[in-house]
Amino acid sequence: MFELLITMTERIGIIVTIAFIVTRLRFFRTMISQDKLSPVQQMQAMLVFGVLGIIGTYTGITVSTDSLEVDKWMMQVSADEAIANSRVVGVVMAGLFGGYRIGLGAGLIAGLHRFTLGGFTSLACGLATILAGLLASLFHRKNEHVRFSAALIMGALAETLQMLIILLLSRPFEQAISLVGYIGVPMIVANGIGCALFLLIIRSVLNEEEKAAAQQAQASLRLARRTIGYMRQGMNAKSAEGVCRILFEEVNATAVAITNDRMILAHVGTGDDHHAPGRPLQTEVTRRVIEQGEQLIVDRKRIQCQKPDCPLGAAVIGPLKQGGQTVGTLKFYFKHSKDITHVTTELMSGLTMLLSYQLEAAQLAETKELAKEAEIKTLQAQIHPHFLFNALNTILSLTRIDAVKARNLLRSLSDYIRQNLSAATAEKSTLQDELQHIRSYMSIEQTRFEDKLHIRYDVEESALKGLVPPLTLQPLVENSIRHGFRNKTENCVIHILVQGHPDWGVSVTIRDNGEGITPERLQHLGRQMLDSSSGTGMAVYNVNRRLTLMYGQEASLNINSNQAEGTEIKFQIPAAVKR
Repeated sequence: MFELLITMTERIGIIVTIAFIVTRLRFFRTMISQDKLSPVQQMQAMLVFGVLGIIGTYTGITVSTDSLEVDKWMMQVSADEAIANSRVVGVVMAGLFGGYRIGLGAGLIAGLHRFTLGGFTSLACGLATILAGLLASLFHRKNEHVRFSAALIMGALAETLQMLIILLLSRPFEQAISLVGYIGVPMIVANGIGCALFLLIIRSVLNEEEKAAAQQAQASLRLARRTIGYMRQGMNAKSAEGVCRILFEEVNATAVAITNDRMILAHVGTGDDHHAPGRPLQTEVTRRVIEQGEQLIVDRKRIQCQKPDCPLGAAVIGPLKQGGQTVGTLKFYFKHSKDITHVTTELMSGLTMLLSYQLEAAQLAETKELAKEAEIKTLQAQIHPHFLFNALNTILSLTRIDAVKARNLLRSLSDYIRQNLSAATAEKSTLQDELQHIRSYMSIEQTRFEDKLHIRYDVEESALKGLVPPLTLQPLVENSIRHGFRNKTENCVIHILVQGHPDWGVSVTIRDNGEGITPERLQHLGRQMLDSSSGTGMAVYNVNRRLTLMYGQEASLNINSNQAEGTEIKFQIPAAVKR
């Protein structure tokens, strides 16, 4: 019995060696690393594990049921002989990794083959092999690793089951019990160890795949960081060339190319003499990727290069998407199809997804910027000179009593309107221009209010080049006159301070000695439109909104008011926007 155990262990080594070779094949590695197999892959798995079971049969040892003599190589099986073998190893692995379908399929292949060989135990061994595949599938757990102990126990249980079936079905019973007593323990021990060793081999393959996937993920993230600056520019020849050069350095490919939906944007590497940027799409498979949005692997024939001696013999083509639509492709070219590995295809999938996200982000940023500009223009368009008709009436009255003053006032009105119109198309305005706008405005208002309205300027020359949104100061000054001095008949004073600082930029303050703002109104002023008989607060809200849209919350209005002393509105421009 001990000699039989040693011999069985040697034969298990043959099966394990064959299993190691099979696991090196690409289709097998792909098959066991996927969570869900296609019908074709399921058939392949049944065949592979079934053939391993057949090999286990042929590497078995024939045992005479009469004399218990052993022939170390199974050449043929006579009616009174049985086979001590490792057939269940392949079948058990099929059930553990593939579930009941693959376990049953592999068991049928190996079991029916064993039945056709004949011998004293042909029916019992054939049936036991089929049941072993089903029994092993009970230990199958989807998306979970098979445990070492499960493989060891399952291999031993499968052989134990076979021994029991031999005792139940094989006759005469005396020969059956004699055979089981001789081969039972060696086969149970050897096949348990064989299943465990087979599991270790498959687990090493899975670990390699996981390691490769982790490396691929790290490579994708590293490449995404390096390419993000280019992809933010959108899909154009310059950004595509930059991305291709980065990928060509990192990816083990003969050439890297990017296309849009019409032409080649960039091609870096072998074949750049005829796969030149600017040329229209040459291959049908590229158009197919754009139409279907799915990754393809193509050989030399399907590349359809017009140059007969083109060195590019295979390619992986992935879709680049934006807004749910495929807008281009990323291509990895190779000399031979065998150079394309599972890791290559996974890297392509990860990169196209990340690059597509970057294109989406670039589009969103552009859309946000356009929306921001549109909102600014809309807000500027809402700011109108409310005093226009009053100014015209004042000028009309002055033409009868003081023509020179009327002409000066008309010139100020013309300057004011011109600055209002030019502000509607400008993105930013200097504080110097803003103050000039206020002077034109105040010259008209002071004429209307005669000696009741006064304005003071405390302005540092170094701060005049600070940038603000157009029409920022005038609405605030106008608001002081319309609301702060609404019930005041004399000594109406507005004080404007503009100060610069090398660290925090420019500070602008507008104070008035008007009647002030109630605490309830002050709480929401500038942050939202108000529903009030005293006004909606639209001018202050618009100014605050435009400041924060352009420069962030640091530039928002800071409003303090006291009904006894008046109102102060202050904001700061960050140093970065000073020119």
